[in-house]
Amino acid sequence: MSAPSLDEWLGDRRARVESALDRWLPAEDALPQRLSAAMRYAVLGPGKKLRPLCCLMAAEAVGGQADAALPAAVALEFVHTYSLVHDDLPAMDDDDLRRGRPTLHKAFDEALAILAGDALLTLAFEVVAAHAEPSIVASHVRTLAVAAGAAGMVGGQVQDLEAEGKTLGLDAVLAIDTGKTAAMFAAAFQMGGQAGGADAAAERTLSALGLDLGIAFQIIDDLLDQSATAEQMGKRTGKDRARGKATIPDLLGAEAAFERAAALTQRAIERASSLRSPRLIEALARSMLARSR
Repeated sequence: MSAPSLDEWLGDRRARVESALDRWLPAEDALPQRLSAAMRYAVLGPGKKLRPLCCLMAAEAVGGQADAALPAAVALEFVHTYSLVHDDLPAMDDDDLRRGRPTLHKAFDEALAILAGDALLTLAFEVVAAHAEPSIVASHVRTLAVAAGAAGMVGGQVQDLEAEGKTLGLDAVLAIDTGKTAAMFAAAFQMGGQAGGADAAAERTLSALGLDLGIAFQIIDDLLDQSATAEQMGKRTGKDRARGKATIPDLLGAEAAFERAAALTQRAIERASSLRSPRLIEALARSMLARSR
């Protein structure tokens, strides 16, 4: 039997992720029912589920099974979704559209959006503790907590807000992108490696290529914010420039920014070559870069 194409693999694994998300979210009739409804609205709506898929892909790339990484994949999506819910709030980016639908605070209300985000964050760690292989629970918790917290995503988001309207150098903008976006990609690949039985060297490789792909992903996202429509992106575009956000495209220009994303993607592909089965990671890396072309 021939190896599945990237699209075939993504279709199958996305279905597994979505089934697990549905299974480990509160049931529709769980109390408080509005909270359950809000959590399910945020998580089960349209979306690429990219971070969970990176996690499953990493597990398979080191010779493990995708299903062993499902608890980590679900936890990553819960944390990512909570961050989007909070990022959309009026005190943050004040968005009314996410994944082609009203943002959570528009569909429900602002207070419930805050609390639903809080619940998703804490549920992520419950899922890991309850369902991951016991020998890797501590590694999963530490990796996810570092990536999501003050040293990673939350810290990067604070830096992003503080940089609005300011002129920053390249290193400062890269630090923002590393924190707010790339740290969670690195965690996704690293946690997948942990679930797949990676040795220390492979785990370091996965984390490093995740950082490269995460920064490249943010650069492409920033390019699309300038060039794509809201219908194409499923969210309001042009807002970064309007708010004076510090981005690589604004700093370097569109073509140079794309070239940097391409170089990071190529470095990630070269890193992946040392893994047991790198083919799908290489294909995914190229497809992520191609979003802007």
